[in-house]
Amino acid sequence: MKNIAALMLISSIALVSCKKETAKITKVDPKTGKTVTVEVPADSVAKVAENPAIKDSAGIYTQSFKLEKGKTYPLTTYQRDVKTMTDPQGKTLNGTSEATDEMSFTVNDIKGNVYDMTLNLIGKRNSQSAEGKTIVVDTKLPIPKEDDLKMIWNINRALTGNKLNMKMDTKGNVISITGFDAIYTKVLNAVGTIVKDANQKESVVASLKESFNEKVLKDQFSKNLTVIPKKGVKVGQKWTNSENADPNGKIKVTSDYVLKSVGNGIAEISVTGGIPKKTEKKTQGAITHSLSSELVQNGTLKFDQSTGWITNQNITVKTTQVETISDGKQSQSMKSVSNSSVMVNPSNK
Repeated sequence: MKNIAALMLISSIALVSCKKETAKITKVDPKTGKTVTVEVPADSVAKVAENPAIKDSAGIYTQSFKLEKGKTYPLTTYQRDVKTMTDPQGKTLNGTSEATDEMSFTVNDIKGNVYDMTLNLIGKRNSQSAEGKTIVVDTKLPIPKEDDLKMIWNINRALTGNKLNMKMDTKGNVISITGFDAIYTKVLNAVGTIVKDANQKESVVASLKESFNEKVLKDQFSKNLTVIPKKGVKVGQKWTNSENADPNGKIKVTSDYVLKSVGNGIAEISVTGGIPKKTEKKTQGAITHSLSSELVQNGTLKFDQSTGWITNQNITVKTTQVETISDGKQSQSMKSVSNSSVMVNPSNK
């Protein structure tokens, strides 16, 4: 998951001197690399720690974490997908889905360079809208009346209101996450109020364990919390990450990042990339079946310079897929377009 505004001056972390009305700050021009000292109104300079988590050395910015004992840091993820399907006759079908996972992290203790944290699982909300009808499953609302939604609500409700213990070092490496077994038991008991068959209950919990475990959460947090490479980057510098988009690893999602700016207490990173358009064709007799797909993403991520914690992410993702069947004389196509918004801490824009 860049085009950068030309000649954007980036505020550094060092306050050279302060007066009552004005302050002198150093700024780095990312194009020339030259450092200048300018005087600006004091109230226009955001308060940044003397030794912030995101800091530069000779123009190279690195990310660490400087969290405070007893404080709680939010990590709410939100995704909205708007999907449009067009059939061979040109008829369209639209649908919208939304998913929110509300979490937070409380720092219990700091030992050396390791944080002992409580991961609070606060709430889950899912909704789907199509053809004028909307269904909602929200752990903060009463159980839905529809039978097919009761199971989802029960599982989500059993998942939330729980706490996991997490240990993370100051570089953002998640060392361990524990406490899953108690949650698995809670989910099993919740499922048991609806499903009586023992095998079915175990199957539900087994499925949950595949998507909700230490490895999955470690991967999620490493992507959300730490983006700047360990070796550091300059303002305007690009770096690339890729991950598998399919189980066999043949398709990769590429994310091109650029450190846009660091100043006024915020480090802002832009992201572009995706999956280049790819078409696969299979022919059997006179019939040719082709499938083309493409994914394009772009957006921004913002981190608090003092703590290193993510304050906001807003990325748009457009996925286009076209399936065509042809006999050489005529063809029919089915098109699917999905426009998604992927956000972290959406209220902190």
